[in-house]
Amino acid sequence: QVQLVESGGGLVQAGGSLRLSCAASGRTFSGYAMGWFRQAPGKEREFVAAMSDVVTYYADSVKGRFTISSDNAKNMVYLQMNSLKPEDTAVYFCAARQSIVVVTTRHGYNYWGQGTQVTVSS
Repeated sequence: QVQLVESGGGLVQAGGSLRLSCAASGRTFSGYAMGWFRQAPGKEREFVAAMSDVVTYYADSVKGRFTISSDNAKNMVYLQMNSLKPEDTAVYFCAARQSIVVVTTRHGYNYWGQGTQVTVSS
């Protein structure tokens, strides 16, 4: 069993930056793909970024602005978000997939955190 806890959300002005963190407990990331998703009010949960030890994927809407990374020794995954826009406002979720194959659909992930709110003001 894997438990995920996100942190680092908050209120930021457009053009600003935030770094989200995801702490995993229960086991190490070895053999897992990790992802970030987000959900805005009234919208479906959508893919943001994902990674394994060898590949990373980004949604087109965040490519060049967001960076996913991990510190396996600390069982942490991060999402560095730069040049934030009001349309980035959402609850951001960390997810773990019990496979080294990275997928971009939320249905492919076995474990989820509770989410952290990111609000970008214009």
